[in-house]
Amino acid sequence: MPAPAPAPGAGAPGARRGRPRNAAADTAIIEAVLRLLEEGASVDALSIEGIARTAGVGKATVYRRWPGKDALLLDVMRTLDEPVAAPLGASVRDDLVALLEQLRRRGLAKRDSVLMRTMISHLRSHPELWREYHDTVIEARRRALYDVLRRGVAAGELRDDIGIELLGELFTGPMLVRAILHEGRDLPEGLAERIVDGVLRGVATGAGARTGGPGARTTGPGASTGGPGEPAAPV
Repeated sequence: MPAPAPAPGAGAPGARRGRPRNAAADTAIIEAVLRLLEEGASVDALSIEGIARTAGVGKATVYRRWPGKDALLLDVMRTLDEPVAAPLGASVRDDLVALLEQLRRRGLAKRDSVLMRTMISHLRSHPELWREYHDTVIEARRRALYDVLRRGVAAGELRDDIGIELLGELFTGPMLVRAILHEGRDLPEGLAERIVDGVLRGVATGAGARTGGPGARTTGPGASTGGPGEPAAPV
């Protein structure tokens, strides 16, 4: 199992002044949680004592980093999540494709990872924990998407009469429907491009389309040909 990097802000609530943190201990503790879950332990059965023993550290070492099990589990979940894609800045279209491609990979990871499903189920059953995860992880993805859309509107490439929130839902909705509501549907490579290009046909301004801005299409397996009757992004 690859060693996960300590999650951003890991242990922040329990941070204390004094000697520097040992990054190796952070990683060992997070790996211990993952190892115990992989071996069949339930999330509820995990204890700080058992985690510390598996990590080869003392309980005090864990508590110096996290105030309790829930805070530790939240950081473990963050390590399983792929960081938000940094906007490429080349074009609005390319940035939208990159963000949706990340959603596609995340959907595949959730389907294939028992650990992710277990952790998400646990977070959802604890409203305060889920709220913090939502605010720090999911909202970060939403802000990144909105930033790209605002850039497109400001540049005159996207229509300004729809609203950023609805624009975001138009782009992410098809991918989320496939990834979450209909888990039996394929999430093939090129799907992000098909969704983005299909939605852009309706929300790009004439100027954006003429300049090859956000609506510019690429060639290749994921490109939409725009042929008669071709669905841009079936869901």
